[in-house]
Amino acid sequence: MWYQQTITLAPKSRGFHLVTEEITEELRRLSDVQVGLLHLLLQHTSASLTLNENCDPTVRGDMEQHFLRQVPESAPYEHDYEGADDMPAHIKSSLLGVSLMLPVSRGRLVLGTWQGIWLGEHRIHGGARRIVATLQGE
Repeated sequence: MWYQQTITLAPKSRGFHLVTEEITEELRRLSDVQVGLLHLLLQHTSASLTLNENCDPTVRGDMEQHFLRQVPESAPYEHDYEGADDMPAHIKSSLLGVSLMLPVSRGRLVLGTWQGIWLGEHRIHGGARRIVATLQGE
């Protein structure tokens, strides 16, 4: 069986945000699949999805500081009419990606002990973000 739902995340400040619970709460309403695969697609080009540390928030802060240094807003980008943070946001989105494929077992995501789903918000004012969640399973 296939199930699909669009999840809308509330606007978040620039940085990396742990969104595992927001996503799993929505998915509980989606189906009672016991074994399967969940595909998440973020429908934006200035944000990202990644799987990383779910416990220590300083990891998310360090990651944000790394990307601010590696992809600075002050670089001479040609694409600048949407603001100084827009082109760097596109680069960060491409580097990190906008989709995840995750296993489901016993009706729950199968993640490592310290893994969580992160939304990388790369704009200062990115707004609400939509994720298409497609679940295939038994």
